[in-house]
Amino acid sequence: MKAKLTKYILWSAHFVALLLIIVLVFFYIWTKQLVTLQTPSVITVSSPEAESGVEAFPIGVNSLTKTITENPSVDLYVGNNLSINTENSRASRFLDRLLVEFVRFDWYQNLASSVSRLLVIYPGERHEEIVKNIGDILRWSADEKELFYNYIVASEPVLDEGKFYPGRYVVSKDATPEDVADLLEARFREEILTRYTNEVALQVPLEDALVIASLLEREAYDFTDMRYISGVIWNRLFIDMPLQLDATLQYARGGKVNESKWWPKVVPKDKFIESPFNTYENQGLPPTPIANSSAEAVVAALNPRVTNCMFYFHDSKGKFYCTDTYEAHVEKLKEIYGRGQ
Repeated sequence: MKAKLTKYILWSAHFVALLLIIVLVFFYIWTKQLVTLQTPSVITVSSPEAESGVEAFPIGVNSLTKTITENPSVDLYVGNNLSINTENSRASRFLDRLLVEFVRFDWYQNLASSVSRLLVIYPGERHEEIVKNIGDILRWSADEKELFYNYIVASEPVLDEGKFYPGRYVVSKDATPEDVADLLEARFREEILTRYTNEVALQVPLEDALVIASLLEREAYDFTDMRYISGVIWNRLFIDMPLQLDATLQYARGGKVNESKWWPKVVPKDKFIESPFNTYENQGLPPTPIANSSAEAVVAALNPRVTNCMFYFHDSKGKFYCTDTYEAHVEKLKEIYGRGQ
């Protein structure tokens, strides 16, 4: 009898927890702005010159002169111009991830609407997982998934990665690859291209900013993290030091046909992977972005913190540490994790 009561209590606790998660996710969906596609004809894309009220990205780095200047208006810019809330961003990103996993269930999609589907692209995802997730929800064939990918890649700027703009999109359940591609391209132009003026591009080429932003999406926890890590990345680039970022090793491994995860855990031997994305073996930026980034990450890429740091890490609780020398980096690791490290 006692065992049955314990089992019942555990079952009830699990049920309540699941119910709470479902309520939380639904509330999160309702309180987020959704980008809605009714028909392809409603999508209009204007040139940057035609946009009114769009403020260019602020910029505090010059890749030609190799200088960084603190821009005090960055946080204000993000708050006033982007649809991203930098407050409680770690909790927000956790809920984003929860939402991504939740909307993949057919029963949820059918419950949400009989005629439309909710698509969620999470910042920091690679194109393969985005194409698979969207294609699975819309029940596309392999050929339709490839067609969708090709539509996105073929638009300017021509990049394999970096233009599947993160966000929430509501589309018809019968939406075609071209329909969804048009929607994503319009959002990428609205959030990135219209803000990336010629003046900004003269200091940092768009492709470089997208690459660095993708690194920040994979390496940082929040906007504050992004700006400090951006400072470290630029510091290394300025002295031709290899970036030595584990996220690029994950990208190189995740693209292999025999790899079961998109972002596998890095092991020491990965530092010797033969790949143009191996930033331990190769100097400079990777050849393309390694993920798809938010406008928030692009702002951080263009506005690094002024810092002497050349090395950094996060502890088990996500706290950020950075140092100006490798010796200091090792000492800090030993301080945090113990002398046996």
